[in-house]
Amino acid sequence: MSPVRRCSRTACGRPAVATLTYVYADSTAVLGPLATYAEPHCYDLCAEHSERLTAPRGWEVVRLAVDTAAARPSSDDLEALANAVREAARTPRPDPRDPSPQEGLRGADGRDADPMEVARRGHLRVLRSPEP
Repeated sequence: MSPVRRCSRTACGRPAVATLTYVYADSTAVLGPLATYAEPHCYDLCAEHSERLTAPRGWEVVRLAVDTAAARPSSDDLEALANAVREAARTPRPDPRDPSPQEGLRGADGRDADPMEVARRGHLRVLRSPEP
């Protein structure tokens, strides 16, 4: 299954860029940015269908700002991810009462770990910064 959500209109396979929600109590159709999760009571629409949307007579259409350009990760996102990985990889200070303080330097298979490796969590490794 494709991770890209598709337009809800029949026979339209274009990627969705907006979400349509009906507020029946107010006779209002709300067209806004693509929702984070696909909901059963909402309709995802492509750019063409969202532009041509009409509502039944007597209904109001509320159009919220929709950015049709795909959002791309920014350098701030990458930096935040790197900081989160660093924070998660911080290991607690070794306990002086621990009889085997060097045990953490061995890999899961018992071999010695890379000397640049500071910590490991799952498949991620934290490496020591090279000395200038």
